[in-house]
This record gives sequence, C-alpha cells and structure tokens, in this order.
Amino acid sequence: MGGFELSCEGIIGDGCGGGRTFYIEDDKLNVFDPVTKTSLLLLDNVKNAVAIEKKGCDITITTTDGKILFNLSTFQTTRL
Repeated sequence: MGGFELSCEGIIGDGCGGGRTFYIEDDKLNVFDPVTKTSLLLLDNVKNAVAIEKKGCDITITTTDGKILFNLSTFQTTRL
C-alpha cells in the first residue's frame, strides 16, 4: 500500500481520511494524500509498531507493548 512497510488505506466514504494512506515511519504516524502528494505528521512517539489498521475514524496501531488508538476526528490518543 503506497510503498510503506506499515500502512493502511482510508476507504472513500468511511467517514475520515478516505483515499489517503496512513503509515508508520521513523516511529511516527503519518498520512499521505495522493492528490496533493504531501504527507502530514499525525502522531509521534509510536515505538515498536508491528501493525496498523483503520476502521471509520479510528486508527489502531499494534505495538510490541500494546495498542494505540488514534481518532482522526478528535486527534485524541488512547493507549490500550
């Protein structure tokens, strides 16, 4: 997906970030917009990520220490 090792795609019409690629790089959650060809930092200090998935406005990042839930609507982070 988008050439990023840990990434997931936003589905158009799912509520948040449709058509964009969300990815982990250098311990940071970023979003890539294919229309503008730009990336934006969403969250830093994402250590030891092993998986990322998106459902609606929530991005769940699985790490070796647990899970991080990031909401695209509120930009709130919850560590589980």
